[in-house]
Amino acid sequence: MSELTKLPLKGALDGLKAKTFSSSELTEAFIGAIEHSNGALNAYVETTFDKARAQAKASDELLAKGEGRALEGAPLGIKDLYCTEGVRTTACSKILGNFVPTYESTVTANLWQGGAVMLGKLNMDEFAMGSSNETSHWGPVVNPWKAKDSNQALTPGGSSGGSAAAVAADLCLAATASDTGGSIRQPAAFTGTVGIKPTYGRASRFGMVAFASSLDQAGPITKTVEDAAIMLNVMCSHDVKDSTSLDIEVPDFTQFIGKSVKGLRIGIPDEYRLDGIPAEIDALWEQGIAWLKDAGAEIVRITLPHTKYALPCYYIVAPAEASSNLARYDGMRFGYRDPEATSLTDTYELSRSEGFGKEVKRRIMIGTYVLSAGFYDAYYVKALKVRRKIADDFTEAFKSCDVILTPATPSSAFALGDEKKAADPVSMYLNDVFTVTTNLAGLPGLSVPAGLDQHGLPLGLQVIGKALDEGTVLTIASVLEQAAGFTQKPSKWW
Repeated sequence: MSELTKLPLKGALDGLKAKTFSSSELTEAFIGAIEHSNGALNAYVETTFDKARAQAKASDELLAKGEGRALEGAPLGIKDLYCTEGVRTTACSKILGNFVPTYESTVTANLWQGGAVMLGKLNMDEFAMGSSNETSHWGPVVNPWKAKDSNQALTPGGSSGGSAAAVAADLCLAATASDTGGSIRQPAAFTGTVGIKPTYGRASRFGMVAFASSLDQAGPITKTVEDAAIMLNVMCSHDVKDSTSLDIEVPDFTQFIGKSVKGLRIGIPDEYRLDGIPAEIDALWEQGIAWLKDAGAEIVRITLPHTKYALPCYYIVAPAEASSNLARYDGMRFGYRDPEATSLTDTYELSRSEGFGKEVKRRIMIGTYVLSAGFYDAYYVKALKVRRKIADDFTEAFKSCDVILTPATPSSAFALGDEKKAADPVSMYLNDVFTVTTNLAGLPGLSVPAGLDQHGLPLGLQVIGKALDEGTVLTIASVLEQAAGFTQKPSKWW
């Protein structure tokens, strides 16, 4: 039955409806795979096998009556950023300790109402701050992919590294993830999976542990573009508990898969041709352009003039919001409290200094600095103005194109413990160079695997769409997926 874990989400749902196998059989196959492999990959930080078995049994009863819902009986992994009632949720930070929520996030509630089965909580960078999944309190996730000429452990990307690794290694059918500056799309590109960040407000943020509230957005990591559409159908909804949630109908995203791209205009931004980018990234981009041209799309050169300011803008806005959001973790109400503290001030200072990791403390300090009285106007207010300019660039560009095609990342997966990136945080931040603009502008973006580099590691192409036009993004991505014919999987060593 281990072959069941290799199925895409759509294939598994079809098999369940056809009664080729049961949800219980499918769930046991994944439980066995996790028990065998998680020690090597560290993708799951908490497993919920008893809960999964109970949910699978309930799904089988509904399927037997022909009453299956959209995700009936499908075993999924949940990023440890989503509050799950009765199941430990830590955002992979020591400061949350063994926090067990008494409520469910809206996204996960939607999944359970859709019939999904919960296998457990997935590893991530602490509070979603990182691009390599090395800031997790529970240790780094290991990418199931390895370079063909090396045995070195590679990063699966971040912050949704556990989600990407679990999907790539067939430890769940699909996974929830979140994207603040590229945390869905970069891990997807690094692991040969599909990751989509929908329009800001499409999916509720209620019950998601906050990093930067104006940038955070929920989305899935899946094996195929069609699977991403299936997950979006269920994850997205209007939610009165989230004031930024959009009160707009969620279309059936699966209807956009396989549609013709004839006549669609594909924007190619000059500003994304960066110095020092590997030639194979540029070559893949050109190949993607050729595939879409062959499919009948029109290629249009566009300009996004403020792109060069996107990273510095992001690394002012995001830490500022993080500084505000993370002020609630003070050692008083829940989570980690330093046992040696003898006063209120000690409790605050010691609990926070010991509870937060180095990268989180770095971003809190940056955020506190740019929000301080003497620097608020010079940094934060200026960054907000630049953010508006970046959004305006997209508005102008979309007057002449329907979607934008770019590389997803500036490289393939790099080694865990990369000394250069550890010594220089800015070099790590540069991983987000192609992705942060969509978060700043609130637009949908998707990474689709499109080829391998010279070391046999996956590379992705990114499709950026107009606000609320995930449908066209999925249409373009499905054409790229078909043209690329990317069916490679990592050689199993774990």
